[in-house]
Amino acid sequence: MASRNKCKIVNDPVHGFINISHPLAFDIIEHPYFQRLRHIRQLGLTYLVYPGANHTRFQHALGAMHLMNSAIDTLRSKGHQITDKEAEAASAAILLHDIGHGPFSHSLEYSLAQGISHEAISKCFMHELNKQFHGKLNLAIDIFEGRYKMKFLHQLVTGQLDVDRMDYLRRDSFFSGVTEGAIGSDRIIKMLNVVDDNLVVDAKGIYSVEKFIIARRLMYWQVYLHKTVVAAEQLLTQMLLRAREIAFSGEKIWATPALCFFIEKNITRKDFENNPKDKFPSAALENFSNLDDSDILSAAKIWANHSDNVLSMLAKMMVSRKLFKVQLQNKPFNEKEVAKKTQKLYRLFPKTKGYGRFFVIANSVSNSAYCSSDESIKILYNNGLLVDIAEASDMLNTKILSKNVRKYFLCYPKELEK
Repeated sequence: MASRNKCKIVNDPVHGFINISHPLAFDIIEHPYFQRLRHIRQLGLTYLVYPGANHTRFQHALGAMHLMNSAIDTLRSKGHQITDKEAEAASAAILLHDIGHGPFSHSLEYSLAQGISHEAISKCFMHELNKQFHGKLNLAIDIFEGRYKMKFLHQLVTGQLDVDRMDYLRRDSFFSGVTEGAIGSDRIIKMLNVVDDNLVVDAKGIYSVEKFIIARRLMYWQVYLHKTVVAAEQLLTQMLLRAREIAFSGEKIWATPALCFFIEKNITRKDFENNPKDKFPSAALENFSNLDDSDILSAAKIWANHSDNVLSMLAKMMVSRKLFKVQLQNKPFNEKEVAKKTQKLYRLFPKTKGYGRFFVIANSVSNSAYCSSDESIKILYNNGLLVDIAEASDMLNTKILSKNVRKYFLCYPKELEK
């Protein structure tokens, strides 16, 4: 029987033609764990603000793989030795970097499972796939976790100037229509170099790096942390919290089997972690692999008619996009303001009495564009001198850009502002 052709080309609206040139990459993409990413929106609930933002984690992973392959080609052309095995492993590592995302990506981080991030779940998926692929992902996992001797390969997967950020900024800008996020990823990649096993940027690329850092800051406040997106995420989170309370009270609540698993139990990091000798994946990992956006949306439609007034009201708001009103300010909201909104909620919606915590939420969001405490971006000059971007740039104030800016918000039903 003839072997299957595993060299494919995908037409991508952001990067053009993407080559799937490694057989291992093809096998990963074909796996059900990876195909699930087709049904998880890259930007979660952002499509409720920017209608075009319906692109998926699947598209982003392919785009990041494309940029990884381009980066490796660039570094090879500058004399850095990267074997085909290492290139294949780096490609696999970036393909799998987001495989642990749950429904609506960051929107439900820590809501379905407690104390475990999507990065940790990604590692669990990688180790499970490695068993199924008979150890072919050993090197990819070492690169992903930063254990491999070639440190710069790990920096391409996760770092200040990694291909993950380069793809998502350009892709999210494209689909949302927010042009401030458009970056010159191709030029940045052409300017990449390696010194002392660390990723650096040739001096000719300094302006592209400056734009990259500024674009990231603008995209966070204009897209990722847009106040209406924050309101939608709070509504979704509160709906799931109420569903869990009902399930924990002993009442059977409708949901898909995979969603039921996480609603009816307190699932923690320990539940995901498998013993390497186990033949089958953990129940938590297996159920998580069957969860995507459709599970949540289907549940919300059903819960809109639930007998519980709180769950019904939250679900109806979610389905019909009757999102919370949001107030933003630079200092925390005091308890009196929260209490005042809560009392007004009870007057307007008597059936919510005692459940104000689901409808009046005070919290905060934060963002820093450049993490100076992490490995900094180094600029390489023709004379061999290495200079931190903070010193090399004549237009970036990295002290301001690296500052963690925190904004406080108060969410509540729009009826309460009248």
